[in-house]
Amino acid sequence: MAGTFITFEGIDGSGKSTQLRLLANHLKEHRCNVLATREPGGTAIGLRLRAALLDANEEVDPLTELLVFAADRAQHVRRVLKPALAEGLVVISDRYADATVAYQGAGRGFQPELIEEIVRLATEGLKPDLTLLFDVSVGESTNRTTRRSNARNKRDRLDIEHSDFHERVRDAYHQIAISEPERVKIIDTSGPVEATQDQVRSILLPFLKTRGLLTD
Repeated sequence: MAGTFITFEGIDGSGKSTQLRLLANHLKEHRCNVLATREPGGTAIGLRLRAALLDANEEVDPLTELLVFAADRAQHVRRVLKPALAEGLVVISDRYADATVAYQGAGRGFQPELIEEIVRLATEGLKPDLTLLFDVSVGESTNRTTRRSNARNKRDRLDIEHSDFHERVRDAYHQIAISEPERVKIIDTSGPVEATQDQVRSILLPFLKTRGLLTD
């Protein structure tokens, strides 16, 4: 049986990483074969690339950022995603190609044609079967990332971008959802973590059952 590919997307501070962890634990408790991964950083090479890309002290040129994210994705697709899907696993990735459209396309201002070609090369056409877009206002996102950074005593390079950058990214994500409503489902993350997880499960559990990947 072929697996299924699910992605979690959203601006920083949207809560997607927490929601992915909660969902993955729930699925494992119900004997579902699930692989939780992320971009960047879903491979050994990706971890090193992630550290360099998100280091707030690094001055990374926008084109370098675009190409390094693409390199990370190419490794991820070939070494992790495709093999796991071939084994019939439920693969859930914290970010994927939509992030490049939103962050490097809308955020950095690269032309859509270039973004489309870079994505095509890195993914070899692999698209998610379902994407959950975790939506939160930029103001609340900033509050959350600030609290997170203070707790860790560290901020990453995307955290310190101006609010207009994050507004462009959020708007781009919404445009993706509008253009692909069957694939992309928006989750409101303004409420408590538990309420958000309820929304996640209400969408994903029936989806997995219809594919025979979850039985109870």
